[in-house]
Amino acid sequence: MLIAIIQILNILLNIIWWIIIIQAILSWLIAFNVINTYNDFVRQVLIALDRITTPIYRPIRKIMPDLGALDLSPLVVLLAIYILQQVILPQIYLAVA
Repeated sequence: MLIAIIQILNILLNIIWWIIIIQAILSWLIAFNVINTYNDFVRQVLIALDRITTPIYRPIRKIMPDLGALDLSPLVVLLAIYILQQVILPQIYLAVA
């Protein structure tokens, strides 16, 4: 049972990873005027991604210093996800199996 929970957690971490990557790429495309937010679909995707990631970023943004326009909280979250997937979850999996 615990192995199934670990696998589900790993899948959820992968989904969060890709959501953060997609949000970063989309924000770069908007910053360089490749796509604009006047398009309803683009605006809705941005709002949805922001609502998904804001609760994840909020605790990190409270701790990290304000760097102006540079937001490093997605990088910190990606690093934490990587550590969870590559270091912590395999150790738990080996301890259970």
